[in-house]
Amino acid sequence: MGRRRVTFVAVNVTAVALATLTTMTAAADPSADRGHGWLRLEVLSGPAHYVSGGAARLRVVLPRSAPLTASVTVNGTDVSASFTRDDQAPHALEGVVRDLPLGDSRVQARAHGRRAELTLTNHPSSGPMFSGPHQRDFFCSTPAHLAGFDLAPPFLDTDCALATRTSHYYLAAGGDWKPHDRSAPRPADMTRTTTSHGADVDFVIRWERGTLNRFIYTIAVLDPTATGPAALPAWNRKLIYHFGGGVGVGHYQGSNNHDESRYVHGLGQGYAIAWSTGTKTSTHYNLVLGGETAMMVKSRFATEYGDPRHTIGLGGSGGGIQQYVYAQNHPGLLDGAIPQYSYPDMATQTIHVGDCELLERWMDGKVRTDPSSKWARWTNRTLLEGLAASDTVTNPYQPLTPWLRSPGSSECVNGWRGLSALALNPKYGTAPGITPDQQARVEWTHWNDAVTVYGRDPLTGYARSTWDNVGVQYGLKALVDNHISPAEFLELNAAVGGWKPPQDNVQEGCPFITTACPADIDVWSARNQTVPGADGVAPRTHGSVEAMRAAYRSGLVFDGRIDIPAIDWRHYLDAELDMHNARQSFAARHRITDRQRAANQVVWFTDARPARAYDQTPMALRVMDTWLETLRARPWLGVAGAKPAEAVDSCFATDGTLQYRGSDAWRGILDPGPAGPCTQRYPIHGTSRTVAGGPFDGQHYKCALQPVERAIARGVYGSWQPTDTERDQLTRIFPTGVCDYTRPDVGRPR
Repeated sequence: MGRRRVTFVAVNVTAVALATLTTMTAAADPSADRGHGWLRLEVLSGPAHYVSGGAARLRVVLPRSAPLTASVTVNGTDVSASFTRDDQAPHALEGVVRDLPLGDSRVQARAHGRRAELTLTNHPSSGPMFSGPHQRDFFCSTPAHLAGFDLAPPFLDTDCALATRTSHYYLAAGGDWKPHDRSAPRPADMTRTTTSHGADVDFVIRWERGTLNRFIYTIAVLDPTATGPAALPAWNRKLIYHFGGGVGVGHYQGSNNHDESRYVHGLGQGYAIAWSTGTKTSTHYNLVLGGETAMMVKSRFATEYGDPRHTIGLGGSGGGIQQYVYAQNHPGLLDGAIPQYSYPDMATQTIHVGDCELLERWMDGKVRTDPSSKWARWTNRTLLEGLAASDTVTNPYQPLTPWLRSPGSSECVNGWRGLSALALNPKYGTAPGITPDQQARVEWTHWNDAVTVYGRDPLTGYARSTWDNVGVQYGLKALVDNHISPAEFLELNAAVGGWKPPQDNVQEGCPFITTACPADIDVWSARNQTVPGADGVAPRTHGSVEAMRAAYRSGLVFDGRIDIPAIDWRHYLDAELDMHNARQSFAARHRITDRQRAANQVVWFTDARPARAYDQTPMALRVMDTWLETLRARPWLGVAGAKPAEAVDSCFATDGTLQYRGSDAWRGILDPGPAGPCTQRYPIHGTSRTVAGGPFDGQHYKCALQPVERAIARGVYGSWQPTDTERDQLTRIFPTGVCDYTRPDVGRPR
């Protein structure tokens, strides 16, 4: 599918009549007419109904046959003097309109007997535009975190606003950024850089900092000689939006990441860099709020610096998630994406990650009572968890569980331990600089972080949760493959349980609350899990179907609706039991393929053994730039047709050299064919839900149920034919039935 740069356009108006206002996609060639006599008004800084901060950049496209003149008014006031020739559109004018009041403003353009108009809707720079009411108990950045921005209190208001500050920095020979006094002699340790246009310039940047949507944003761009954004000769007219990763549950303004906000390679190439604490998932994981923040930051950039030729997303982990989700939810925000160490989204990761400690608790218990148990060998844990496990990787929690004498660990332990508590337990989270009383009054869960999406349970008052494991038959594949016995399968599923409702949660123990160590060890958060009752069965957890469907409707779930070029790159980290496991690139591809051909997504792996020695990002950035420039010049080729030769599935050695490139590189992962050359080198793993019979893409919140007897009749259990006693046990464990993954996700909107 072709991808065109989106602008927001008012329909053209003839001299006779004024048409109804609509928003549409502009042609890739901004000078192209929709009919020889048409006049167009376009918004270059974002959607016309989502203007913020009282300013917007507009374009007036005139008929090619007409002189390049037009009058422009805003609410009846002439602003024509703000418009000059557009250097990116041969027959157009471009300008910034300012001092827009909150709410709607009417913009009209007149030229040569023709008229066009549109309505701009302006919102406060503190937000919100569409994300819903501001989060309560929102804590401003601490002075230590503000120091990373060279900012300091006082805050201007209760929304944690800070005065916008712009200053210059240079990259010193040792790699540090140092303040630059432009009136002083050139520092001896100042470095130089050669941009993608071949300009050799001093490595001096203009760094703007301020607040938008209550979060701190930054804009950095090469500025070796000019005095302001109106003249930036070293800027290559392209923008990188650098998204940050991590896991957070909101209520905090955030801290800086200098490697992202002042990304050296990108700046050195001439790219401008946009960044915000509000698009950093260690600050929060409300991606409705994050998408809104990204739109406001890009609008600020386009308004004050200029409309970029294209915008490339960059960032790892949660930064990769944001690229997939925002490209789906906000067409035109990004023209290309380079998600690194990515997942399709965070919301559906909670499905299988929430199983980790339930399964680890059960297996650890088996080893504690029987040191010869098969679960003492760590690689056997993959049978139930699906994720990678190792008999040699050091387990950092082994000193707290000394009965686990065998060396080794699992991804559930090494990668995900503690995150179930962070996402699920309203008592656990915190933010820098708050008091114990403040900590105690906040509901610290992912669901509350995005409560404007999930909603509240009217009975408990807590945010609705999507987590559900009713009917899930843990270890089903291991049973069918004869790796566990029917007795083990029944015992596991009777005892595994679920998570208590939020109102019944208590504070975590050691190691999550360090003051509880070593007296109160609970590495599994077992105190917040359900346990077997008098019938020997631990209750499962019922998630909110309303919350699940809201997650889909809001776009918190990446559903594959993306048509921009994407180069999905990661180091292969499965052997390290890192949480950024390799299957996630293909889970995203699976979802894209369900919607369309996945020709717009390229998957690259680089070997991390014995070390993460090579960063493929500069190569990905170069290839993406070529891809987008080709698509801009020849949009009729579409995304697939505009691909450069290097934009193809590939794998690379530890030193970054190519191992294999080709459309068959990852064969055998999403198709039944033999393993491709890269698949053989870098095998992927499953999840607890895929080895319980669930779908590959992980996009299944709540399974439809089938009676146990029907599951037996359909051969769900392979060669095992349960006895009458075993049938009774299955029915007691699963009184409402077991998962039927041949039917749609109950949590998906109909």
